Amino acid sequence: MGVISEFKAFAVKGNVVDMAVGIIIGAAFGKIVSSFVGDVVMPPIGLLIGGVDFADLAVTLKAAQGDVPAVVLAYGKFIQSVIDFLIVAFAIFMGVKAINRLKREEAVAPSLPPTPSKEEVLLGEIRDLLKAQNDKPQ
Repeated sequence: MGVISEFKAFAVKGNVVDMAVGIIIGAAFGKIVSSFVGDVVMPPIGLLIGGVDFADLAVTLKAAQGDVPAVVLAYGKFIQSVIDFLIVAFAIFMGVKAINRLKREEAVAPSLPPTPSKEEVLLGEIRDLLKAQNDKPQ
């Protein structure tokens, strides 16, 4: 029973739940980025380089023979994956940069000076009384 209760304590910790949510959102974000790259970014790039579709770029290493499929080196899909990665990495960089800027602004924001303790107030009053007594002409 100890292992089950330990697992339950681990599984419901905030960090584990946050990580699971992050992974799910990351997977969904990955689909969005793949669509953005494949459907929005790559067509103009392909047009600029002569109408080439990166996904179709490949080298046939061995032609198909009967029921045996061809051996193809699909380097265009690799180029597509690298571009996907670069866009995701840049988006994450920009997000982290924005968060760090907000943290710096929060740290720079002036905080109120700490209020003096009762002892400090009392000592200040005693100092002022002594100074007033010493300043009186005798």
